[in-house]
Amino acid sequence: MMNGKTVIVTGANSGIGKATAAGILKLQGRVIMACRDRSRAEEAAREIRQETGAESAQLVVKQLDLASLASVHTFCQDIIKEEPRLDVLINNAGVYQCPYTKTDDGFEMQFGVNHLGHFLLTHLLLDLLKRSAPSRVVVVSSKLYKQGHINFEDLSSEQSYDKASAYSRSKLANLLFTCELARRLEGSGVAVNALTPGIVRTNLGRHVQVPVLAKPLFNLLSWGLFKSPEEGAQTSVYLACSPDVDGVQGKCYADCKPQILLDKATDEEVASKLWDISEVMVGITT
Repeated sequence: MMNGKTVIVTGANSGIGKATAAGILKLQGRVIMACRDRSRAEEAAREIRQETGAESAQLVVKQLDLASLASVHTFCQDIIKEEPRLDVLINNAGVYQCPYTKTDDGFEMQFGVNHLGHFLLTHLLLDLLKRSAPSRVVVVSSKLYKQGHINFEDLSSEQSYDKASAYSRSKLANLLFTCELARRLEGSGVAVNALTPGIVRTNLGRHVQVPVLAKPLFNLLSWGLFKSPEEGAQTSVYLACSPDVDGVQGKCYADCKPQILLDKATDEEVASKLWDISEVMVGITT
């Protein structure tokens, strides 16, 4: 049970994030929904309260646009000012295979939101997480990391852009971030682990084009073969609350079981270099 625990879930207004928020509430936890679109988040919160019977104080909506470093700073300032503790941070929000666009700060959108926005968010909330220890950070990645490659010469895809490659790169970056953050947090009382949720029926694939004539077949297949958001959220909830992962650090899970990752996702040299460059990109001065 999660009685008395406060959990932040990014991108909690739909898909896996919404199901994760509901799952935490059912375990008596308190959830802060960190979402870009406040009106959609409020609507999702009403639906979650209806489903779970949670009191309004147990489910809080806050605006967070991970494509804006200024928004990340504002969100974190509010959390630090208003919240006495933070037990779990779930970095769930993601952009999937969108056309080439840039964040407010000029980064390629998928790398900017999926990696850099969460990188800064976690950095700014680390002191609160440490004061709340034992606490946890949960990072949602994807098995598509396997197709990813970290090109340090073109992290923002200014030389060339392929939307699938950019997504895979951002998901590989999530795993390298988990690896390096786990190393830095050893002995701090803050555990960080990642997960790959599998193929889930969500609106994440809204930028993927399916031919009109194939859509009925695609929809039928997706219902038969893809996980529901609730099934997709199971590992997020597990990593947020299960005593089975007490003391586990820097691992990646799928279906609530630890996975063996490709070497490129645990390369300490690349993880350290990516961390240093990410700090510069988001303006962290140490």
